[in-house]
Amino acid sequence: MTNLSRTFGIAVQNFTAYPEMPNAKALVEYGVKMEQLGFDSIWVWDHVLLGVEPNFPIIESLTLLTAIAARTKKIKLGTGILVLPLRNPVILAKQLGSMDLLSDGRLLMGMASGWYRREFDAVGVPFEKRGKIMDENLDILTRFWTEDMVKGEFTNHKIPAGVMYPKPMQKPRPPILIGGYVDVVLKRAALSGDGWLTYFYRPESFAKSWAKIRSFAKEGGKDPDSLLNAAQLPIMIGKSRAAIESQMMEWLGKEWDYASWSESTKDSAILGTVDECVAQLKEHQAAGVQKLIFVPYKYDPQQIDIIAREIIPQLKT
Repeated sequence: MTNLSRTFGIAVQNFTAYPEMPNAKALVEYGVKMEQLGFDSIWVWDHVLLGVEPNFPIIESLTLLTAIAARTKKIKLGTGILVLPLRNPVILAKQLGSMDLLSDGRLLMGMASGWYRREFDAVGVPFEKRGKIMDENLDILTRFWTEDMVKGEFTNHKIPAGVMYPKPMQKPRPPILIGGYVDVVLKRAALSGDGWLTYFYRPESFAKSWAKIRSFAKEGGKDPDSLLNAAQLPIMIGKSRAAIESQMMEWLGKEWDYASWSESTKDSAILGTVDECVAQLKEHQAAGVQKLIFVPYKYDPQQIDIIAREIIPQLKT
């Protein structure tokens, strides 16, 4: 199983605020550059219909990851997160298995049940049943990746005899981190997935939920120490926190959403000088975060360069 301890990923700007449009070819070049800078993983956002007024044009996540995979050799390919109930799990098992083979085993999947009702309505998936569909889709994916033949009747799928080869390169399957906040989701992360992917959490909030996940794993007969985790965090480096905080808060308030039932917050932002940012990030590591995924202010190249050359080296020691 993949070891995520003290590894560092970077988010991709595959969605923008209208009327700006994401540049697909530039995003592939961005992936190449992130590998050159030494980031171990790159993370795309996943939505079909993101926003109305305002709306946010978005390049499809798995298509983009496949293009980046074709141009890179080492960097892992992550989704932060893939909305699993919106996907046909049989087709997705084939797609992701093929992507894992084509990339020489570099997939690192974040998946969640989703929370934008309009997307579910548009693709014909019942929003109220998304949790059950999520569990069934996870089961279908795992079985197609690990079993010689899959048989079963599910809510939306009847599989009398399903044989799917070739299998993914990673064994027993590509790692799956479950995103979400409430206890039923944390239990899913502990028992059905390989761990947890969180979004804009402060260290104390992370520690509280991570303790729950470990407890769920132990109760379910799974080794808590085998679990993986990753935390997506916004970051901006400047002369001082005071000098940049208002800029960062404006951006985080304008282009990002926060689930009201979670402890996800723009106050999780890492802000200040290099040393101040390092100190804040070490608090997350001390709380149990294994992989840090940076969401740099407006994806500014100078910010990314500072993260790669000045911040990550201090976090590795």
